[in-house]
Amino acid sequence: MRRYRCSGCGYVWRQDTTAAAEPRAKLSRRALRWALEGIVVQHLSVARVAEGLGVAWDTANDAVMAEGKRVLIDEEHRFEGVKVVGVDEHVWRHTRRDDRYVTVIIDLTPVRDGTGPARLLDMVEGRSKQAFKTWLADRPQEWRDGVEVVAMDGFTGFKTAAVEELPDVVTVLDPFHVTRLAGEALDECRRRVCADPVW
Repeated sequence: MRRYRCSGCGYVWRQDTTAAAEPRAKLSRRALRWALEGIVVQHLSVARVAEGLGVAWDTANDAVMAEGKRVLIDEEHRFEGVKVVGVDEHVWRHTRRDDRYVTVIIDLTPVRDGTGPARLLDMVEGRSKQAFKTWLADRPQEWRDGVEVVAMDGFTGFKTAAVEELPDVVTVLDPFHVTRLAGEALDECRRRVCADPVW
């Protein structure tokens, strides 16, 4: 509820603005939705979003992080029905520590079942066996028992953490990394053949 005073007549009136923005918010709901879509769907940087909204980088980043936490992290049912987990690292420049990596954990169950796209489950600071192991250990045992597959890159720390916390899980390389490894092997073979031709 916002109060307004007319400088000419002195009348005071109130206007309910909660439909437009959260109390004390620096961005309207519509601006926040545009920012989230820009970052998630169009892969815009926070700097581009801030420029588009005419606000400081910190204002845009804080608003997007808070809304992402509200919509994704604080959503109480996001862990339900997870059977296939994907884990990978991502370079993130805004971690609190010197380590610029975050571990990204996603639900690949909808992809496997053909019912929809992957869903973000969480992001954890750091890229290590311990970061993923701690995250898995913090999940309820019933949830851990329901996970059937963990897809990852070739980092052995993720595999070790998965096997230690989820003993019956099947660990696999995700399709992106399988394709990349195959491409690297093919390039190496081409380089070897071209360096020492037999013809």
